[in-house]
Amino acid sequence: MAVPRIAKTDEDISRCFPVIVELRPHLHADSFVKMVRGMEAEGFRLAFIEDRQTVVAAAGFRIFTSLFMGKNLYVDDLVTTGELRSAGYGKVMLDWLRDVAKESGCAWLHLDSGTQRHRAHRFYFAQGMQISSFHFSQKLNDD
Repeated sequence: MAVPRIAKTDEDISRCFPVIVELRPHLHADSFVKMVRGMEAEGFRLAFIEDRQTVVAAAGFRIFTSLFMGKNLYVDDLVTTGELRSAGYGKVMLDWLRDVAKESGCAWLHLDSGTQRHRAHRFYFAQGMQISSFHFSQKLNDD
């Protein structure tokens, strides 16, 4: 199975869009590369797995330090294309992210998952993750 790699070129980023949009359907292809480039200035990185020259899994993540967790790797997005879920790509990506976190000196790897994503929750539990807190949010505008 292919090893994840960081999207470095605009073409790499653009090729991740069809997979990312499965998780984030509100995104638009015409603004995706610009958005990712802006997020990179804030520490965001986009990784992907290719199979037969097609992106089949993608993950957005950040490494930062917080008072709560110290240095940590936060996974913003983790998705495998629908027709290939349960084929092992998610595990490969999560294992790779764990290795990146350890190599970067992180004390934690963590993520949020929507309460409706029961299959994802089973996957995260199987990978040794646990629910450690509730995440609260409030929309502040009508966009």
